[in-house]
Amino acid sequence: MKRIYALLLALPLTFMVLQAQSLNKEAFALLNLDYPGLEQVKEAYGRGNWKKAAQALLDYFRQRAGVVYPALDLNKVTLSPTERKWADEALEHTFFVHTGYQPSFNYGKDIDWKYWPVRDNELRWQLHRHKWFIPMGKAYRVTGDEKYAREWVLQYVDWIRKNPLVKINPDLYELADVDSVKGEVENVRFAWRPLETGIRLKDQIDQFLLFLPSRYFTPAFLTEFLVNYHKHAVHVQENYSAEGNHLLFEAQYVLNAGIFFPEFAEASRWRQSGIDVLNREIRKQVYADGGQYELDLGYHAAAIDIFSQALSMADANGFREDFPDSYVETIHQMMHFYLNTLFPDYTVPCFSDGRRSAPYSFVKSFKRWSAQFPDDEQLRYFATQGKEGRCPIHLSYASPVTGFFTLRNGWKEDATVMVLKAGPKGEWHCQPDNGTFELWSGGKNLFPDSGCYVFGGDEEVWKQRNWFRQTAVHNTLTLDNRNLETTQSVTRLWKAEGDTRILVTENPGYSGLLHRRSVFFVRGSYFVLVDEAIGPATGTVNLHYQLCDGAVEVSREQNRLTSHYDGESNVRLQCFSAHPMEMVEEEGWYSVAYRERIRRPAFSFNVKKNDENPVRYVTVICPRKQADNTTIHASLAEAGDGRIVVEVEVDGQKDRLYYNLAGAEQY
Repeated sequence: MKRIYALLLALPLTFMVLQAQSLNKEAFALLNLDYPGLEQVKEAYGRGNWKKAAQALLDYFRQRAGVVYPALDLNKVTLSPTERKWADEALEHTFFVHTGYQPSFNYGKDIDWKYWPVRDNELRWQLHRHKWFIPMGKAYRVTGDEKYAREWVLQYVDWIRKNPLVKINPDLYELADVDSVKGEVENVRFAWRPLETGIRLKDQIDQFLLFLPSRYFTPAFLTEFLVNYHKHAVHVQENYSAEGNHLLFEAQYVLNAGIFFPEFAEASRWRQSGIDVLNREIRKQVYADGGQYELDLGYHAAAIDIFSQALSMADANGFREDFPDSYVETIHQMMHFYLNTLFPDYTVPCFSDGRRSAPYSFVKSFKRWSAQFPDDEQLRYFATQGKEGRCPIHLSYASPVTGFFTLRNGWKEDATVMVLKAGPKGEWHCQPDNGTFELWSGGKNLFPDSGCYVFGGDEEVWKQRNWFRQTAVHNTLTLDNRNLETTQSVTRLWKAEGDTRILVTENPGYSGLLHRRSVFFVRGSYFVLVDEAIGPATGTVNLHYQLCDGAVEVSREQNRLTSHYDGESNVRLQCFSAHPMEMVEEEGWYSVAYRERIRRPAFSFNVKKNDENPVRYVTVICPRKQADNTTIHASLAEAGDGRIVVEVEVDGQKDRLYYNLAGAEQY
């Protein structure tokens, strides 16, 4: 009885695999049957012998050797334990959709592609990326077990049947509100959003190659596959996202489609469309200093890979001339922008919607990048973790257009590195956080950025996202704890050499209030930050500092914080002002991965601003192995008219720090 019940439950999908054996004659109308190698297909098609034509087409693809796909080496297919788990779970319709939602959800015997267990848009969108299909293909190749291929065919056809494409207003694809659209349109906006469609377009190339030898990859299924693939390519090309990283991904995948399947009658148009978009967007989305305009280092790295992988695909198949030299030079510049933001463990700041990568995971990226630019000694240095190539001779680095600045005293594990963000408005993933920084020292990130936690969904999900986007949860200045009204910093001074390196930026954050932040990096040892709130606006000025998780000793009398972390890296922070100042503990969290958050100490130093006179702070930040005994004294000796003189004493050593913006070059 149990066996009969199980068979009954399996009927819907079994029926679909039988349906897939019905030829889809539309496939032949989509092909250029005069393409070299399709002679037998054309001959059988001309005689109306559909089965023979489909078999000839499958034979052709199984023997085809004229197209190179650099992203997959079929001679070196590997299957990680995690991928094996995803593949095996998928056999039972437990689908890996999102790292933030684990364990994975089960979508039922008769797959419910509309199932939405948590009303987070990402969970619904990413279901339709079919992340488990390629692991199933790898499992098939590694084990030779046809169950993976059979189940892939079942699920592939089931998805087609249950997710028909209908025309909707393109604006609905990016709709943030989860409840305003219902029914068929609701499903289309998740299943056929151009980004998800593009990702499937890309991944179906891998699936095609991995599963092609299987007995379940029948001639009839091939026709179904080609019709569906063509629909995907047309849909993406006709519905490109308006801007940003989504548009880059989509263009790359349309280019891939046009190159990998030259047999389609529209292939050359797809290829050219992708090339045209990428050539246009690399000029638009990448600033003159090499930074990507979303001001998020995760998306910056993704943009590098998009541009470089598109170039590799074109190069491998004879289309390199479609990209000008300036395109290649910009990719190279973007790589150098990225390496100059690195902490010694190859992680980067989580500014904007960034997420923390695993330490040293980006070595793989540098290996790819170095292979593309083999003469670049710096890329080789990072690709080999210092075994080959040449370490950058510079330490500090400025990207004044993007507004990223790095102050470091070395490149090794024991280095001290501060990366600051103070630039233009940025695009969607950018947060209102101008002036913020992360500080690494002695193997530890002492001031991690808040990150983003989640993207968007129902009211509760948006509430979670907006908390992490607040200006007040970043290492910068606010007025009445409000979000910045304007994020458009300018760089007033950059001095990258000498015993004291200096950065001065200004951001007109609020109506009637300009925030000038001056950073002194003194002898590669400690930092002095001078924050000025300038203008007629009144209210409470808040200077925020967000530390990493761990024990922190608080001295309110001295406006001082001292960490007692495990390990070799600690910090003492002390804030000074000529104004009456209140030290307030705030709610503190940071997120390094989707739906993961870590509690941390957070404080603000608050000063009442009752008139047009500026409010000024001096903060001394001393990273130390042991910070408890560090003594700090600081005061502003002179301030006003673009001139600053700071007198600082750390552990008995006095320094007089100064600059004068009069006559200084403005970046």
